Amino acid sequence: MQENENPTTEATVASPPESIWKDLKKAISGTEADYTQIPLQKAIFLLAIPMILELVMESTFAVVDIYFVSKLGASAVATVGLTETYMFLLYAMAIGLSTAVTAIIARRIGEKNKEEAGVSAIQSIFLAVFISLPFTIAGIFFSKELLMLMGADSWSLEHGYHYTQWMLGSNAFIMLLFVINAIFRGAGDAAIAMRVLWIANGINIVLDPLLIFGWGPIPALGIEGAAIATTIGRGTGVMVQLWMLFKGGKHIQTKLSQLYWEMSIMLNIVRTSLGGIGQMIIAMTSWIFLMRILAGMGSEVVAGATITVRIMMFTLMPAWGLSNAAATLVGQNLGAGNPGRAESSVWKIGLYNMVFLVVVSVVYFTWSDWLMSIFTEDERIVAVGAEWLRILSYSYFIYGWWMVSVQAFNGSGDTKTPTWINLVFFWLIQIPLSYFLAINLGWQHSGVFWGAFISETSVGLFTLWLFTRGKWKQVRV
Repeated sequence: MQENENPTTEATVASPPESIWKDLKKAISGTEADYTQIPLQKAIFLLAIPMILELVMESTFAVVDIYFVSKLGASAVATVGLTETYMFLLYAMAIGLSTAVTAIIARRIGEKNKEEAGVSAIQSIFLAVFISLPFTIAGIFFSKELLMLMGADSWSLEHGYHYTQWMLGSNAFIMLLFVINAIFRGAGDAAIAMRVLWIANGINIVLDPLLIFGWGPIPALGIEGAAIATTIGRGTGVMVQLWMLFKGGKHIQTKLSQLYWEMSIMLNIVRTSLGGIGQMIIAMTSWIFLMRILAGMGSEVVAGATITVRIMMFTLMPAWGLSNAAATLVGQNLGAGNPGRAESSVWKIGLYNMVFLVVVSVVYFTWSDWLMSIFTEDERIVAVGAEWLRILSYSYFIYGWWMVSVQAFNGSGDTKTPTWINLVFFWLIQIPLSYFLAINLGWQHSGVFWGAFISETSVGLFTLWLFTRGKWKQVRV
């Protein structure tokens, strides 16, 4: 028997590896590869490339919007920033639910149970629509009150509230974009998720300047035009997602016959998502408190922080894409009964993330003023944002390990552990520390930035240490 196996093994070893260009083509177009069986480095490559491109396009939404909105003045940028404090709550719900969906779909695919994967996908869509309803009502009827609560200036209350109305009122598109793309990622169809955001962002990039500044018969809608352009782009993306989901990808397909409530699966998604939603709500509401502190220091400070967050989002997207690949690989390999391979994927991806973010840190430290000047000529706004970018550069590489280790927990279905970690480091440390440094010590916005730096560096190191203990390998979903 041994003699018969050797020639096959030797042939496999001796066969030349596929060109990286062929793998790149497969990553972008999609592949039917079994990520629990192919070489780990190749699995990471095939999953990470479309996930990185997907998230780069998602962050392009934010960068394009703020680039054009910044031409309308500091109050317009501040309106976007204050609206995002509420959008962050929505993102918390969307990302938390998506975290659970990715883990559950990945586990079912790893178990080779595609039927239940399809049913789980449908239940997650039902949940996404249900969760979006309160945000829709709040946005349509209470947009002015929401901005007033966050300390908006008179311009925002008179003109900017239409932006808030559109963004919150159409939030179902955001929820569905996140959740359906999480279905594709968990199944291993990351290329589909990537192409959806290409389409959505392409539409947004074209419509943004047209609707904000007007052109020919198209009236100039100002900041409201930015929200309408984003809504049209995202709405189109959701239509494409649904069509692709029922048409069928390489790894998952839903059917009309699966359009029914399945309470047991629904409850499993809810139970798993509670931790994911909790960890995101804690992190996002922490940011709301920080923005409320900054709002008392003037529109220029809020604008500088808002632009910095957009730059951060854009530069972090490749790292988040790699981290999302870790969640899929952890989920699928645990489903296939291979925890060792799941852990190896996390260490490899963490190393790649660290190297990438060291490069980003050098860019932040060296060209912080130039990066801010792309979006505004206001020296005060540039100074505020550039200071935060330089502070971030001091330990940005730790974020790489934090992202991957958190996604290892989430991909395994253990969403509760990161929730408790976030509760301690963001609510019990970040908010009081930032307030103390900014207000009690009089450091103003610098105190908020240093408070965030200390807490987020600490949470990164602690989460990585907790990952090494390995309890996430025993989670069942």
